[in-house]
Amino acid sequence: MDNILKTENLYKSYFNKKALQGVNLTIPQGKIVGLLGPNGSGKTTFLKIAAGLLHPSSGQMLIDGQEPGVYTKSIVSYLPDIEYFFKWGKIKDAVQYFNDFYSDFDEKKAFELLEFMKLDTNSKIKSLSKGMNEKLKLTLVLSRKAKLYILDEPLGGVDPTTREKILDAIINNFSKNSSMIITTHLVNDIERIFDDVAFISDGEIVLQGNAEELRLSKNKSIDELYREVFQ
Repeated sequence: MDNILKTENLYKSYFNKKALQGVNLTIPQGKIVGLLGPNGSGKTTFLKIAAGLLHPSSGQMLIDGQEPGVYTKSIVSYLPDIEYFFKWGKIKDAVQYFNDFYSDFDEKKAFELLEFMKLDTNSKIKSLSKGMNEKLKLTLVLSRKAKLYILDEPLGGVDPTTREKILDAIINNFSKNSSMIITTHLVNDIERIFDDVAFISDGEIVLQGNAEELRLSKNKSIDELYREVFQ
């Protein structure tokens, strides 16, 4: 099976802070991988390198065989955890913007997802609740036909009903030709969709493997393992 993403000895420092310390991680094609760790563990730094927004200090990351750049940005669909939408526009404007900007954007799929998420295309973006904002961002990211989807805390700050909606959207729209990295600290809510997991602490991978094999070998849920590792 091909790997969509592979890192070797990946380091990233900001001034004196070491954000990533020799990360070796492989993301196979067709897998949903949970990158799990507390805030400040290096998750977002890793994702930003994959999205082409940061450069490693040393080591290497290859996405579809290439270092992050123009090509990889065309096959990576990234959901940052920051508000980056125009506060003045409507939902349909955001869809139009993505449609103009990304050649792999599927407008029809976006409108279907918006309907599934019960979002009105005429709603003003600045009037959306946090949960609605998350659903909109996820809609836009999943409407691209990407090889690698990156979701940074897709369940952050949303109520349990919305979480279920978001998880259903992820499962229903995931294709075996693509891969997905999801970061979260709400492990209990989302662990059922992970094929593989990697636990990251202080910029280092401290445990990784197939989610089901880890559950069986440790006789614990991924959530219980997470609590044990990061207590």
